[in-house]
Amino acid sequence: MIDTHLQALPHGIHLSCRTAGERGRPVLVFLHGFPEAAFVWDGLLAHFAGLGYRCVAPNLRGFERSSAPADPSAYRAKHLVQDIAALIDTEGGHLAALVAHDWGGAVAWSLANHRPELMDRLVILNSPHAGTFLRELQHNPAQQAASAYMNFLVRPDAEALLAEDDHRRLWAFFTNMFADRGDFAWLTEAVKDQYRAVWAHGLTGGCNYYRASPLRPPRPEDPAAAAIHLPHDMLTIQVPTLVIWGLNDTALPPSLVDGLDDYVTDLTVVKVPDATHWIVHEQPDRVAGWITDFLLLNK
Repeated sequence: MIDTHLQALPHGIHLSCRTAGERGRPVLVFLHGFPEAAFVWDGLLAHFAGLGYRCVAPNLRGFERSSAPADPSAYRAKHLVQDIAALIDTEGGHLAALVAHDWGGAVAWSLANHRPELMDRLVILNSPHAGTFLRELQHNPAQQAASAYMNFLVRPDAEALLAEDDHRRLWAFFTNMFADRGDFAWLTEAVKDQYRAVWAHGLTGGCNYYRASPLRPPRPEDPAAAAIHLPHDMLTIQVPTLVIWGLNDTALPPSLVDGLDDYVTDLTVVKVPDATHWIVHEQPDRVAGWITDFLLLNK
């Protein structure tokens, strides 16, 4: 049974949350990406609640019914991290694990660096670490081409274009990686309706993640992107970390996993040859199994 509520945080932000499992149990928090929402975790919430966990999946700021500040600067990493740290405090102040995908993963990497005491473990699904992502954006033409969509999403008219023709361009984010065909097809009309209901709340918040981020493919008209430098101590992760990576992700190819051990002291990597960026939708049972095994490791 998935419950929903609007969680008020002390700094004035409200996060629309989906939860399963009773308070007082070990807590798992799940963070979604773009152009998704908290509902994508429902199957895993039910699974882990059945194993005795309290599971919480917030809609990140800017998504669904969560607070959506208009200024893109409100979507900088420090604000997103503050949201999740405050949410964790409302759930007892400590997590058995933080589980995250795509933009949720970017928030999770940053939170694990800044506030490692808030979690026992970190699980990342197809979300690049800032160190390897910056390396690939600056030096790998293949990654620059794969991430070219980011320069579209920072346009001032991006949300209007995304909404055109029943969100034609957004559906392409999924169907370009075979979400509607093949052995792992998942983009049914029922799932589409769930997405439509989320996108009806607006797309500006999601686009503002890209507008606020300094990480994007360098262009002649945007030379600052090529000059970004991130200190190593802003990137290190001391929390035991599981990275699950669908190798057929055309936006975030597996080269982003290379060199992760330079930043993560206790790293386990599961590479999945028959999965794409949308692995949570495609193979939820396998994802649940890998996370379960990781939670039980050394216990």
